[in-house]
Amino acid sequence: MSSRLQIGQSAPPFKLYDTDRKLRALKEFKGKTVVLVFFPAAFGDVCTRELSALRDSLSNFEDVGAQVVAISVSDPFANLAFAEQNRISFPVLSDFNRVAIRAYDVVQEDLVGLTGYTSSKHAVFVISPEGFIRWKWISDNIMVEPPYGEIQHAVDDISRGRTKS
Repeated sequence: MSSRLQIGQSAPPFKLYDTDRKLRALKEFKGKTVVLVFFPAAFGDVCTRELSALRDSLSNFEDVGAQVVAISVSDPFANLAFAEQNRISFPVLSDFNRVAIRAYDVVQEDLVGLTGYTSSKHAVFVISPEGFIRWKWISDNIMVEPPYGEIQHAVDDISRGRTKS
């Protein structure tokens, strides 16, 4: 799990386009626990399983006031088709300029052997309502899904006040 970002640090801000090509910023979710999910590409097998699993547990997150936000380097048009096909109702944002993946230190160079193609690693950051990183998971293996139970546990801990803001 490599990242220069540490637990307790402020989450880096971002402004990225959603599937409707509207700019969305991290600051609009202030006051909610944010489950920030980075995934390499729309329509990837592991990515589809990952976002579908999060979609299927969405009510668990919403019940404790958490917001899931997904980010890929895919363009807003591909993300829209992906979200529609997989019935994803939470925001799927496009980091086509690769700004957020650099800020969060989750850059995956030469994705699947494509020299020069930069994508993101599979990564999840749980951000407190005050904007601090409270939990993180980053995989150097694009075939690995995140530990969903640990994500839920981190969100539940924040909602129960078990972590400092």
